[in-house]
Order: sequence, then C-alpha cells, then structure tokens
Amino acid sequence: MDLVRILCAILLPPLGVFLQVGIGWPFWINILLTLFGYIPGIVHAVWVIAKK
Repeated sequence: MDLVRILCAILLPPLGVFLQVGIGWPFWINILLTLFGYIPGIVHAVWVIAKK
C-alpha cells in the first residue's frame, strides 16, 4: 500500500498525504507547499509517507 501512496504523492502530493494521515496539519502544509512549488510538495509528501 505504501507504493500506491508514494505514486499518488508523485502525481498529486496532497492526495498521497491525505491517504496517509487524512485531513490534518500535514495535509494543509502539503497543499501550501504544492502551491509554492510542485517539487517541495512531492518531497514533503514522500517524507510524511516514509515517516509513518
């Protein structure tokens, strides 16, 4: 299942974070980072998924 989440994180970073933690602070931080730049959103999403 982590592989699916990581693939989602690469395509749509907020979706990968949502699948991992739901709607919480990491999700909103990821949306903000994705709006600032696609790469920071991906890095944050993969980090959140790998951390758990």
